[in-house]
Amino acid sequence: MDWRPISADSHITEPPECYRDHIEPAFRERAPHVVRHDSMGDIYIVDGMKAPVPMGLVAAAGVAPKDIRVGGAKFEDLHRSGWDPSTRLQDQDRDGVAAEIIYPTVGMLICNHPDFDYKKACFDAYNRWLQAYCAHSPDRLIGMGQTAMRTVAEGIEDLQRIKAMGFRGVMMPGNPGEKDYDDPAYDPFWEAAIALELPLSWHILTTSGDNSLTKPRGPKINGFLSIIRGCQDIMGMLVFSGVFERHPALRVVCVEADAGWAPHFMYRMDHAYKRHRYWMKGKELARMPSDYFRENIALTFQDDWTAFQFADQLAPQQLMWANDFPHSDSTWPWSQDVLAEQTAHLTPDLRKRILRDNVAELYKLAA
Repeated sequence: MDWRPISADSHITEPPECYRDHIEPAFRERAPHVVRHDSMGDIYIVDGMKAPVPMGLVAAAGVAPKDIRVGGAKFEDLHRSGWDPSTRLQDQDRDGVAAEIIYPTVGMLICNHPDFDYKKACFDAYNRWLQAYCAHSPDRLIGMGQTAMRTVAEGIEDLQRIKAMGFRGVMMPGNPGEKDYDDPAYDPFWEAAIALELPLSWHILTTSGDNSLTKPRGPKINGFLSIIRGCQDIMGMLVFSGVFERHPALRVVCVEADAGWAPHFMYRMDHAYKRHRYWMKGKELARMPSDYFRENIALTFQDDWTAFQFADQLAPQQLMWANDFPHSDSTWPWSQDVLAEQTAHLTPDLRKRILRDNVAELYKLAA
């Protein structure tokens, strides 16, 4: 190939000083921070959240499956490029990727924090830190700013600030502070995102109840299968509530929730609409739900063989491959081997579109 893939979903590992050094003074004593635990290794303590964030899983890219552990990791032993941008490009080159869309790690879980004021302070601090991280190589480190969405009005202000900071998109919390995303009160927010050309992303593990790993039915591994459900619920809500009908230029991204399920999900949406919308009091739409899903929603995935198999059942611009570095689900540093196997049946044009062109066009990256 004369081109390299772009990862549509990669992450940083927030360094110990990420929040404390950049947060408002009023929250400094409560800011998320790292402590060393005798048995769990280095963990992130987030005031107001019951469980700490162990560092083992969040930087387990390249670790053999039998060696993956939740805890026990020390910060200095993790992938340095998770917080040091001077080494990030080397890890990109090792995996054969040209650039990465950058999401948080601890910040994902803070999306579920019950205190919206605290959440707002943390996200503002994170955005300040991320701006400096991405400035090292803005063409290859493409940051996604975070908003707490305390209110619609403040969300619009956050969009404007995030755009001014040079970020290319916005990571949304699964649960906003004012009403829910299906409410027409959000219409000015959607229009602001369109005007600012900022795609909006919903990532797994950022919605209350997303993580069934804590209380799964049956073996704990069964809970892993349910972590995509929160994203599916939000995508369905946006479609059925008419958000895309009212705002056809709005582009949103369903992040790290896989994509092979999407063709059946669209069928199921159309079936529900045609058969059950009257007694369920569903909103009347001008078109089928699947039409809005195809045109307005992009999906990122990493190791999802079915997504490539069903690529022709989705719109050409929908699928965006990712390596999820440096998390435990990452394909790094074997991404090229995975892609060679899973994309062998695709036409060259569709392969390039899924692995590079779609993310480049959505975020307006340099060719």
